Formats: sequence, C-alpha cells, structure tokens
Amino acid sequence: MKRLLILVFLLTLTVVDYAQQVKIYKIEDLEKRVLNDSDTTYIVNFWATWCAPCVKELPDFDSINAGYQDKKIKVLLVSLDFKEDLDKKLIPFIKNKKVKSEVVVLDEINGNYFIPKVSAEWSGAIPATWFISKKKAVNRFFEKKVTVDFLQHELKNIP
Repeated sequence: MKRLLILVFLLTLTVVDYAQQVKIYKIEDLEKRVLNDSDTTYIVNFWATWCAPCVKELPDFDSINAGYQDKKIKVLLVSLDFKEDLDKKLIPFIKNKKVKSEVVVLDEINGNYFIPKVSAEWSGAIPATWFISKKKAVNRFFEKKVTVDFLQHELKNIP
C-alpha cells in the first residue's frame, strides 16, 4: 500500500509539473503584460504547434527561462494556434513536449491589426521573437529561428 501511495504521489507531481494553465490573450492583454513599467525584460516568442522550426526552438526558450530565473528575465511563449484547439491540441502538445515556460494563446485573426502592434518589422512569419522592456528601453524583434546561444548573446546586451 505504501508503494502505491508513493507511486500515485510521483505521478501527481509529474502531471502537475507539466499541466500549466494556458491563458487566452487579445493583443491588448499582451501589450499590457509586456509594456508595463517593471524592470522585467520579456522574451516573447510567437510560435505554433504546426510550425516545425518553432517547435525545434522551444527547448532553447525553456533553457533560457530556467537559467535566468534569478534575473528580471521572463520567457512568454505566445501560441498562434486557434483557441478552439486549446484543449485537444495545444495543451496535450505542451504536456508531451514538457514545455516549462509560460504559454498563452493569442486570440487574434486579423494580422493587419495585431502584427504592427508587435513590430513594424514583422511580416507575420513565425517563429518570431521579441525582446521588450519599456523601463530598460529594450525593443528588439527577430523574425527567424533562434538558438540558445543567440538568446544568450542578445541578453548580454540588455542593461
């Protein structure tokens, strides 16, 4: 009986570890979150489950998130999957890939509206990564697949 309880406890920890809440954001929610007056620098990655280069770079973002927890750096993974696919596709995907960074779904369908709010440089292609900190005057945008080395290099240039 004791072994069964330990097994159940360990399984519960595993499920809780990967079962994060995924919020649905509008572009205004994202702006409010990252364009505040805190001294946190956000690394916002725009991605989707169906985008192979996006999926390949997810572990790099998790690595940065884990490695910079004691600093004012926050990784936010913004999924462009449909909100209707949240329970059937996105959450199982996150659990299966063991994504640790915070994930939100951007509930926007009009790219002409939300894309320029992120960056005038963004064509709408993914993966795309946005380094943003209003207080530190950081606003860098990269429309390409990134690596952990690239992310670390960019973080070294943030005051």
